[in-house]
Amino acid sequence: MKMSQWLQQAVEQKLLRALDAQFAMMVANDEQPAVMLAAALVSHDAGEGHVCLPLARLTPEYCFVGRQSELPEQLFAAAGEVSDWKNTLLLSHAVSVNDDATPLKLIGDRLYLNRMWQSERSVAQFFGTENRPMPMDEQQLAAVLNHLFEPTNDIDWQKVAAAVALTRRISVISGGPGTGKTTTVAKLLAALVQLSGESPLRIQLAAPTGKAAARLTESLGSALRRLPLSDKQKEALPDDACTLHRLLGVQPNSQRLRYHAGNPLHLDVLVVDEASMVDLPMMAKVIDALPAHARVIFLGDRDQLASVEAGAVLGDICHYVTYGYSAARAQELSRITDYLIPAGKSEHASTLCDGLCLLQKSYRFDSQSGIGQLAFAVNASDARQAQATFSLGFTDITKQPLRESNDYGAMIADALEGYSAYLELMRKQAEPELILEAFGRYQLLCALREGPFGVSGLNERVEHALLNKRLIARPKPASSRWYSGRPIMITRNDSTLGLFNGDIGIALERGEGLRVWFSLPDGTVKSVQPSRLPDHDTAFAMTVHKSQGSEFDHAALVLPNQFTPVVTRELVYTAITRARRRLSLYADDRVLEKAIMTRTERRSGLIDGFN
Repeated sequence: MKMSQWLQQAVEQKLLRALDAQFAMMVANDEQPAVMLAAALVSHDAGEGHVCLPLARLTPEYCFVGRQSELPEQLFAAAGEVSDWKNTLLLSHAVSVNDDATPLKLIGDRLYLNRMWQSERSVAQFFGTENRPMPMDEQQLAAVLNHLFEPTNDIDWQKVAAAVALTRRISVISGGPGTGKTTTVAKLLAALVQLSGESPLRIQLAAPTGKAAARLTESLGSALRRLPLSDKQKEALPDDACTLHRLLGVQPNSQRLRYHAGNPLHLDVLVVDEASMVDLPMMAKVIDALPAHARVIFLGDRDQLASVEAGAVLGDICHYVTYGYSAARAQELSRITDYLIPAGKSEHASTLCDGLCLLQKSYRFDSQSGIGQLAFAVNASDARQAQATFSLGFTDITKQPLRESNDYGAMIADALEGYSAYLELMRKQAEPELILEAFGRYQLLCALREGPFGVSGLNERVEHALLNKRLIARPKPASSRWYSGRPIMITRNDSTLGLFNGDIGIALERGEGLRVWFSLPDGTVKSVQPSRLPDHDTAFAMTVHKSQGSEFDHAALVLPNQFTPVVTRELVYTAITRARRRLSLYADDRVLEKAIMTRTERRSGLIDGFN
């Protein structure tokens, strides 16, 4: 049987996507079965979030790990005996090692899709070599920072982060929840405005999702209002944030962007929040659209889940955060901040390292916070300490088993209680903005999309329970999914409507028929007819990935009762840190322990590319 036929079988068994097989058959034919297989596998890996495919993984043992099938062995048998993958691939006109416009790139021992290689090279060059110092009067800068930051005996890493960002074109500030990323950026923006004098700065705030943009608008606005600024200085600061898609001018039904290297963004300063969610191609697009003079500040938590799409850019960048600053940079930051900033012991990727800062003190979670202690244990891959945390008397965390059907029913009952505030406001016909705010206080989070422990199963069970208690009305007609009170999440961007992936809306009847109401980043609300909405899902439950950029007073994480490789340390950590005040965890102990010990793997060459 020919390789093309084997690939079709892999598609039928859902080991490959149809796209993977089509791509493979486009770049090679059955006379080159090994090249065809490699092309299909690198395309498949890109769909799984990997940037490249190391040649060492071109074996049946590494492909489709965890999938019960004999097909990987048969695929490699059909590819023939390959003793040297590098030479075999380079015999194909579809593969090159230089700037030739070929579909595949072989860089060292890594195989890339051309577009992924171009994106990785662009990002590596930007962060690794283009981060030039920004001219600044050190004494004036030190005076401004001393005015904005209270003096402390220990190193105030927020002040150091501000100094880093104010003296470099490109800066990355990472920190866990409550470490003050927003406070830091508020103060450094205030410093920029004060230092710019009469020259107005065009400052833009952005985030990957609408929810993250709204939260940045709210939190940064609150932080800026507390700063000692004149009315004129306050006017120079941005009022709201937008999504990266809106920033770049995504065109409806098109891959084209309004802003790019040929038509750069009209700004002087760009702040990108929730940078862990920014995938490699999007990061490359943002970089491409920056004017040469603009400075850019990335904020995020390096320990959170990587983006749904390819790459783990923030994690790869922050691989170097522990390397320390170059000697000259440490001396400069010491002069500006009045702290003794230690120099690193390595000169690897020094241009990148000199633009990084890790915030290390949490102002939200202390030793009395179960959420904070649990997040710390999970992040340290300490499964034993994580389990012990639940028995230490903390009132803000609970763990309940999911062994029996009664446990599942109790979890659904808890969810109804969690959503009771929004349901009560629904009953009272409260204003849409109040209902949306109340709905956002509690959220069911899942690792999976399908099954009883996934988004689809939990949404169905919650809806069924609400119907039984007559807390929602049965849809009319019965074939409809719509009812007053239905929460939904947008899953596909629609720039025409101004709705983006991750936006949350609630269907309400307010005298004009059923419409779906959304909160906007500026605090207002708008409504849209259900028939006009882009792709969306019911949102009583959402995946942990989709929850990134959001926070809830009470988050409830549901893990499957059998371990699956998508349940990782980063997923559990991200879910825990979505909770402001309370966390409920529904999990089997063995599944939780295995998850804490399993790290998310994203294969790329970015870390090596910074050197």
